[in-house]
Amino acid sequence: MAKPDFPKVGMFLAHIKGESKIKYMKSFFLTIGLALTLMSFTFQGPTDAIVRSLKSASAEQVASHFDDFVDMKLLEKDEVKNMGKNQATIALKYFFGEKSIKGFEKISEREIGNTMYMTGKLLNNDKGYNITVMLKQKGGQYQIVTVRIN
Repeated sequence: MAKPDFPKVGMFLAHIKGESKIKYMKSFFLTIGLALTLMSFTFQGPTDAIVRSLKSASAEQVASHFDDFVDMKLLEKDEVKNMGKNQATIALKYFFGEKSIKGFEKISEREIGNTMYMTGKLLNNDKGYNITVMLKQKGGQYQIVTVRIN
């Protein structure tokens, strides 16, 4: 019977002898394990924390991403410009409670320079409400400067 021209599986280490073969295999498997571990981490986008806070339906968590002053337009109310962070938090908390907001579904986002726009739907037991959020980059992270809910 003729021998095949290709080496058997595992023969790639045949030229390495003794203890150095074990060291080579250890470093090989350590490298593979490290690579798999690093690949398991997902990249966090600049708006992921804001999306998570909207999904939690917690006005306080959303407000933690507010800039010092926020423009806010809530359903069937006039737009209020330069609303303080505390007042904006109270208004959003009241809206979330009144409309029984249960979560959020992101529809789209786009970035123009250091400004980002995010649109989505605030979910409740009824039809839900459209929301548009404008964010500005400040101190290396995005902060909410405008909230519009229709």
